[in-house]
Amino acid sequence: MDKRYEVYALTDGHFYDTPDRLSADGSEPAPLFATARRAVPDGWHAARSGDWLTLTPLGEDGAPLPSPAQGWKIHSSATTANAERIARIVWDYCVPRRIPFKFVPSPHLLHLRNAKYAGRDTSGKFVTVYPAGEEQLHEVLRELGALLEGCEGPYILTDLRWHDGPLYVRYGAFARRYVVDERGSLVLAVADGEGRLVPDRRTPSFQVPEWVTLPAFLRPHLEARNTTTVGELPYRIEKALHFSNGGGVYVGTDTRDGRRVVLKEGRPHAGLAADGADAVARLAREKAALERVAGTGVVPEVRDWFTLGDHRFLVMDHLEGRPLNSFFAERHPLLTPDPDPAKVASYTAWALRIHRAVERAVAVVHARGLVFHDLHVFNVMVAPDEETVYLIDFEAAAPAAENGRQTVAHPGFFAPPDRRGTDVDRYALACLRLALFLPVTTLFVVDRGKAAHLADVIAEQFPDVPRAFLDEAVAEITRETAGRSTPAPPVVPGDWPYSRDSMVKAILASATPERDDRLFPGDIAQFSDGGGLGLAHGAAGVLYALEVSGAGRYDEGERWLLDHTAPPPPGTPLGLYDGLAGVALVLDRLGHRQRALDLIGGVLRENWRHLSSDLHGGLAGLGLVLGHLAAATGEPALRDRAAEAAEILVRRLAEPVPDPPRRRAGLLRGASGPALFLLRRYQETGEPRLLAAATEALRRDLACCVVQSAGGALEVDEGWRTLPYLGDGSVGIGLVLDDYLASAGDALAEAPDTTREFEQARAGILTAATSRFYAQPGLFQGRAGMVLHLARSTAPGAGRERLAQQIDGLGWFAMAYQGQLAFPGHQMMRLSMDLATGTAGCLLALAAAQDAGRSAHLPFLPPPPAAPTRGSATES
Repeated sequence: MDKRYEVYALTDGHFYDTPDRLSADGSEPAPLFATARRAVPDGWHAARSGDWLTLTPLGEDGAPLPSPAQGWKIHSSATTANAERIARIVWDYCVPRRIPFKFVPSPHLLHLRNAKYAGRDTSGKFVTVYPAGEEQLHEVLRELGALLEGCEGPYILTDLRWHDGPLYVRYGAFARRYVVDERGSLVLAVADGEGRLVPDRRTPSFQVPEWVTLPAFLRPHLEARNTTTVGELPYRIEKALHFSNGGGVYVGTDTRDGRRVVLKEGRPHAGLAADGADAVARLAREKAALERVAGTGVVPEVRDWFTLGDHRFLVMDHLEGRPLNSFFAERHPLLTPDPDPAKVASYTAWALRIHRAVERAVAVVHARGLVFHDLHVFNVMVAPDEETVYLIDFEAAAPAAENGRQTVAHPGFFAPPDRRGTDVDRYALACLRLALFLPVTTLFVVDRGKAAHLADVIAEQFPDVPRAFLDEAVAEITRETAGRSTPAPPVVPGDWPYSRDSMVKAILASATPERDDRLFPGDIAQFSDGGGLGLAHGAAGVLYALEVSGAGRYDEGERWLLDHTAPPPPGTPLGLYDGLAGVALVLDRLGHRQRALDLIGGVLRENWRHLSSDLHGGLAGLGLVLGHLAAATGEPALRDRAAEAAEILVRRLAEPVPDPPRRRAGLLRGASGPALFLLRRYQETGEPRLLAAATEALRRDLACCVVQSAGGALEVDEGWRTLPYLGDGSVGIGLVLDDYLASAGDALAEAPDTTREFEQARAGILTAATSRFYAQPGLFQGRAGMVLHLARSTAPGAGRERLAQQIDGLGWFAMAYQGQLAFPGHQMMRLSMDLATGTAGCLLALAAAQDAGRSAHLPFLPPPPAAPTRGSATES
């Protein structure tokens, strides 16, 4: 689970949205601190920007006074109890002195900044003060520090603490300037000692840039910070298992007896739960709960409880085994195209035994008068015998007599508000019945009525699962929702063109042209720099999918995109899928060529040659767009820049591969994107060295792949997981392999070894694209990508039957929005309409599969010339 998504799921019941738009109860805009409701002082300008309310002094001409572009800034942390007081003191201090500052204006937003899975780089930052130089920095620290003496707050991990109060300092950017970093991404920047823009590092540890001297008055504070170490503990910490905003979880050894232990850390005032409890309070709850269940054999035993610095630590016995979720990748029988009935039966028996064991463990906890409150597949440890289970992570546990609600939970097992006490655990046990066979219960946070559909799918795919086992789960999950769940979509994905029309209605019904931050709801990535413009997650991608799928144009959406690129927001990325190059491509396709050229002109004024090599945001994607516009306009400068991008990529591919290689693979962020660009350049110019570089690029990505022993699927190996997907997995490599084998022509006849190598890889990728189960529906990270690949692949065996199976499987994820067909986005906690993760991507994939005109495809990836013409995937 990517915990970032939980915060964006709090605001709206259907879509991911920014947490500043609604209050904690999801009703109205978040109530503000009294200080945030003050009238703006004369001679000042106030503005809201994301989580912040910024106040800037004005000059005599009414314009904001110029301030340094970078320097030492002061942060103040706060708790919900003292935030109002701190905001008032900072306001009353800074305004008379005309020192610019900003603060988080509402209690709800402050809570979210300090929540358990909030970003560790921004945690605790309630106020930012921008002093003018080191003299004023020292003055403000002394004077404001005295005014705030005694105020508590969470430790700000990126900063250096001033004495023992809530003030911290860090050197960084004041103004929003950007630079392309070493990974090829556009990031916030500061100028180094020679005036060159370099990334403004915001890692969760205090760092002083090498060209900056730490002021003398801060040195004692750095020395004090470095005095707290783990050296005197009787534990040798060997590995960090996990970090959250509340602290870390570490595995180590008790040096007194050599026993393996787990140390769990709690940071005061940080890692807040829904009830406001911080990580220390939750850790104390866990200690009390474990002691209450001690000796039962279903939980780890407590060994120690101590404080180091301000942080509290709980030490427990280390349990041998693995979390239940880790068994899916190696045991689940639907991870192959044609599941073996014997393996399906064996898995079914094992899963039923595991569920019974978990039920027994939960019953033991209940017998001790406790509710677990956080049962899910990551909190069930399975012993090496793969039968015995333990329950871990009791920080949300509570006495059953309290009959309370959940405060922390995994989204796929999060009980509705009507469940209290032991009913919370019963709900999670019901979800576990389904999750053991189809681990997609996160869909229930959108609509619990989906449980009945998933139960039917499980009954079909796992015939030995007792129907009563499933029906009881559905009854528990949907209890008290009869007649109130969202109706099923009116069509299934394969019912074309009706499914197309229904998806289009859902997409258009979701549009919010009155908003500036995004036009269509999609992934949380649309709320970063770029304003929801781009091809992957923004307006451009949805408009593109609507047009190429035969759904027509959306004029109001085009006006929105034009309005919001005149000019584009500062810091908008430059690439094909993440930024301006992709927006330019779509606008050109829709007939707005001059705006497209203006945007590309802006890209070329940036340091574009230092972009990464990839297709998503780098030179491969930009080069493809430059080549397209050069061909469309005949503009020599664009043609020259496209050629220059290709030369840069050829040079980079000639460099030796690091040993061991540390790189990503796949279509979007691997070497397959450069391979696609170089292949298109080869088709245009016929230069053999371009084809040779494309060959090398594909080989580099294939070197990152492994063959799965279960079914022979070729997947990208990331070290801790393997990926078959279109975006970052092997299927995206397969798209380019298909084009390469269809386009290389005579060159392949002279390289039979390359032909055999690539044909063999393509066969393994086809297997990866035809599994029975995928965890998500999206185009770049789910089943829709498999539909698109099968719809255009020239590989032997990529026939109608396999395509029809994937289209049918896409229906497992079908949801309804305003009575129309829609799909959940990444992490599946909310619906999405974007191209990369949501309904627009599913629309494009289905159009590629079902439309005989074959006009639907990703940019620069039309069907290969040797691809046979297909009609409907359901035709015999």
